[in-house]
Amino acid sequence: MPEIKVLIADDIPNTREDIKRLLFFEEGITVVGEASNGQEAVNLATSLSPDIVLMDINMPRLDGIQATEIIASQCPATAIIIISIQGEQEYLRRAMAAGAREYLVKPFSSNELAETIRRVHESTQKRLSLLGQPGLAAAPAKTRTGKIMAFFCTKGGTGKTTLACNLAVSLAQLSKQKVALVDLDLQGGDVSVMLNISARGSIADLAQEADHLDAALLDSYLVPHLSGVKILPAPASPEQAELVTLERVEELLRLLQESFDYILVDTAPIYSDINLAVLDAASQIFLIANQDLPCLRHVKISQEIFQTLGHSDKIRLIVNNSGNEGGIKLADLEKSLNLTAYAIIPADDKVIRSSINRGLPVVMAQPGSKSGEAMHSLAGRLAHSRAPAGQATPSPAPEPAAGKRSLIGRIFSF
Repeated sequence: MPEIKVLIADDIPNTREDIKRLLFFEEGITVVGEASNGQEAVNLATSLSPDIVLMDINMPRLDGIQATEIIASQCPATAIIIISIQGEQEYLRRAMAAGAREYLVKPFSSNELAETIRRVHESTQKRLSLLGQPGLAAAPAKTRTGKIMAFFCTKGGTGKTTLACNLAVSLAQLSKQKVALVDLDLQGGDVSVMLNISARGSIADLAQEADHLDAALLDSYLVPHLSGVKILPAPASPEQAELVTLERVEELLRLLQESFDYILVDTAPIYSDINLAVLDAASQIFLIANQDLPCLRHVKISQEIFQTLGHSDKIRLIVNNSGNEGGIKLADLEKSLNLTAYAIIPADDKVIRSSINRGLPVVMAQPGSKSGEAMHSLAGRLAHSRAPAGQATPSPAPEPAAGKRSLIGRIFSF
């Protein structure tokens, strides 16, 4: 196995020496360079092409966050691990937005450091292979035609799951094609409740199956809904979420794409490595917003992060529960985000609440309601456009995106 080449960037010489000592006896890991400031780290990353950069935050000339953003843009095959005594959430968010893959708080042990380096390197190689980066050998992939649609918002209570369920059902009815709905809110998914299904097993049970998934095994865990949608439920209890790994989810998505025309994924309200893998694979990201200030703040942050990850062209803003008295005006919301709403779902509280409590989607229970018609119309739009483009007007990123910049570790799940 090729050596993992590591560049250390820290302005304190003793710290660099300590890190080298921690890695000295680690097989397969070689330190190829040292940088004493952010600008030197950028220059060495460009010339040495390391696999991993261990980056301190507080450095002269360029700080670690600025250097990380430049390296992530210019050297997409190089993964960055932030190392710092700063453990606050603001630093984590800034590092993530800049393109970091992981964050280690000093002090750390040799085992912790080496394990993080190997894990990040392995994940990076797999991702670059999937993205077809030149210079990396990739196994011939099967032709995948299924279209992945991700539903995302870090603010709870936006109606994300309700939308995912209703659109899946309506899409299956309109398109007459194969539709799968995956509940990846691993610690609190409600798809089973909203669709009133009794699950034989969950994604956590599937994740513990044989080393290699196949279509027959997957189908045995998919629960059929009377609408024709096949559903993969979330784990029955929160502690089972840990059984679902990034590698398993990536394998699952590839297999679903081979078997289904549409794959709708209800994500957890966090920035986890699993969620970001879904966003990477998705052709469309439905960013769900309500017309209130806290939700606008969450959506704004998500939009900035998606731009950093190169996903701006995938964003489809859905304004849900629109028209409630006292809410932010739609025009003001769109102006703040510099993003035109792809769809607007009107407030219909009584109908939605009744639908949820009955376990029957609005598009089936009351298709003629305001919300039912709006969701049915959106599903029709999706069904008649396999490769939609140009509906949204994303705000320009400060720099051109360099493809998929980063996939952060679980430490960023906040």
